[in-house]
Parts: sequence; C-alpha cells; structure tokens
Amino acid sequence: MMLQPQAQQQAQQHAPAPQPAQDPRHHPQAQQPPVPHQAHAQQAHPQQAWAGAGGYVSPIPVRPTHLGHALASEWTKIRSLRSTIWTLGVMVSLTVGIGLLATLAAGSTRVMDPLLGVGFVGVLLGSLCVITLGVLSISSEYGTGMIRTTLTACPSRARVLTAKAVVFFALALVLTTIATTVVALLDTALLRGPAPTTDQWLRATLGAGLYVALLGLLALAVGALLRHSAGAISTMMGVVLLPMLLALFLQGESVKDLQRVLIEYSVPSALAQLYDIPFLTTGPSGWTPLLILAGVTAVVLGGAYAAVAQRDV
Repeated sequence: MMLQPQAQQQAQQHAPAPQPAQDPRHHPQAQQPPVPHQAHAQQAHPQQAWAGAGGYVSPIPVRPTHLGHALASEWTKIRSLRSTIWTLGVMVSLTVGIGLLATLAAGSTRVMDPLLGVGFVGVLLGSLCVITLGVLSISSEYGTGMIRTTLTACPSRARVLTAKAVVFFALALVLTTIATTVVALLDTALLRGPAPTTDQWLRATLGAGLYVALLGLLALAVGALLRHSAGAISTMMGVVLLPMLLALFLQGESVKDLQRVLIEYSVPSALAQLYDIPFLTTGPSGWTPLLILAGVTAVVLGGAYAAVAQRDV
C-alpha cells in the first residue's frame, strides 16, 4: 500500500509539462500574409474588410465626389424652381415678342440699316429677367437657409459656386442665343436693307447672348456677395440703368466729359454697339463692350469666391 504514492510521484515526474493556452493573435496562421487576391479585394472594398472586423457597412455605395456631382445637383435645383420658368419664359417672350412687333411696325417697304438693329430693345428688356434669375439662383438659398444643406452635402464652397456659375451661365447663354437668332431670322425675312455681314450676324446673335449671360453671371456674383435678393437685384438694376439716367440729367459744359463717359460705358450703350447702333460716335465698339463686361464679371466673381471661402455660411 505504501508503494502507490511513490508510483504516482514517479508518473507525475515523467508526465509532459502542460503547455500554456495559445493566444490566437500569435497563432502561426494569423501571421501568414494574405492571399494576393484577398489583399486586392480588401484594398478595393475597404468596407468589406471593416465588416469582417465586426463594423457596420452602409448599403449605400460610397464614391468620391467631384464637380460633376455638384453640376448635377445645381441643374436639378435650377430646373425645378418656378422662378427659373417665369424669368426665362418672360425673357424669351420679351426678346422675341418685342422684336417681332418692332419688325412688323417697321414694315417691309422701309429700308433698315442696320437690318438686325430692330431686336435691340427686346434683348435689353429681356436681360433684366436674366439678371433677376442670376441673383435668385444663389440668394434664395441664403434666404431660406438651404445653403446650409448645400454646404453640408458639398463642403467645398468653391466647387458649389463654380457649379452654380457654370449651370446658370450655360442655361442663360443657350436660351438667349436661341431667342436672338429667332429675332435675327425674322428681321432678315421681313425687312428690307443691306444684308448683314458674318460679323454682324455673330454680334447680334451669339454676341448678344454672351453679353446677357455675362450680365446674369455678374448678378450671381453680386448675390453671393450680398446674400440678399432684394439688395442684389436693386444693385444690379442700378448698374444697368443708373448711368444712362444720370447722363440724361447732367447738363452743362462742366459735366460734359462725365456725361459722355456714363453714356459710352453704360449697359444699354454697350449692348447697342453689338447691333451697330452707337449712342455716340466715340467709345468702345465691335466686340470690345463684351470684353469689358467679361473683365468686370471676372473681378466681381473672384471677390465672391473669396467672400464665400471666408464666411461661416
């Protein structure tokens, strides 16, 4: 009976020592490099790798955003607003309607020189509608607070302003050019006069469309700076109409030079130059008024970019 404890002690001495539990993090298989196609799948689909680690994966695919998404968003906004339909509809009606009425009033027996100058008044009045839409395309979001949602969806403020400017300018340019082209075709078909040259055709159609679209883009930049619809629209109306009105009331030899400058560089006079209807014999002519407006618009739009980037909203 005394031999049994000694046998147990000898069995315990010769038994293999117990091994500690293996940590799965130090398991040999865990340190093996992933199979090449598995590593490529993890890089291509990081959400799946996160899901394998126990994280949540949204069913909505996540893609890096770019300017195309902002353009699509702004196009959806501008075509779904009632103000777009009303302002552009009235612009086309004024441009084509007043142009047609002026053509019919002139009559086919009267010789017109320049032949395409009849459409000037309709384009000038239609530009006021484009200016209004340019302001509303950005200031309305500040008025309703929608700009916070826009900037949350697209934190890049320069991208938002660029998308608004591109969409609005393209829409205004296309519709205005179509309207001016229709008026030019009516003038050449119903009026008698010297046949317009290629340069006159381009200035009365594409040139007028570019000028009106640039006015609208300038209004958009002013709306981004002021962030107030009524204030921005009033400012743009003053820019368009005030110089000519002041020139009409300035009388006397001492202010003749100032009167001449106000007339030469006013918006009505610059637009009339595109139709070869100079208010004065001096001043910019041909395509020069369009280049001047493009420079002014670029400066103001640059200020709008700087202001949008520095503001909280």
